Amino acid sequence: MTEPAPRLRADARRNVEGIRQAALKVFRTGGLNSPLEEVARAAGVSKGTIYHRFGGRHGLIGAVVEDLVAERIIGIITAVDAIADPVERFEEYLRRIWLLQYDEPAANDVLLRTLPGCESANVLCKRASEAATRLLVDAQATGRIRGDLTPEDLHLLIWERGIIARACGHHQPREGYERRLEYTLTGLRTARG
Repeated sequence: MTEPAPRLRADARRNVEGIRQAALKVFRTGGLNSPLEEVARAAGVSKGTIYHRFGGRHGLIGAVVEDLVAERIIGIITAVDAIADPVERFEEYLRRIWLLQYDEPAANDVLLRTLPGCESANVLCKRASEAATRLLVDAQATGRIRGDLTPEDLHLLIWERGIIARACGHHQPREGYERRLEYTLTGLRTARG
């Protein structure tokens, strides 16, 4: 039988929560590869304290990814699953995921798998990928989405959008980014679409 983890003192719990809140802020604006020094500075602790409390970057990401990204991605999946038309459901999923990549650098990092050793981020990316594949298959069954579009193609389209969002950042107006998303969606439709 394993012994329960020791209970943290009140000041240590505040310290851990302060690091979590700082990580949420830093990762939200700069992505998951933001320097841990920035998180430490924002939390008012040393980088060593982050390693002591979380075991490093992956442990810290694991402690915040649910609040930072998972709610958004799972929220998108849940929202689009409520749409009746399979093609609308598929297109709305892509539209929302692509906009999330533009708006949230940390979500983009998860979808681009920039931290391959981070299990919590990989699980979330896999969940998003499985949802995209399911939505693609349902949309293709209508005959209105290209039958030659594969799950791998779809993954690469999401990956490409992430690279574009990262490269252009907010130097590219959101309206233009959204307009170009619609061109891509149009290209996925058949003549019947």
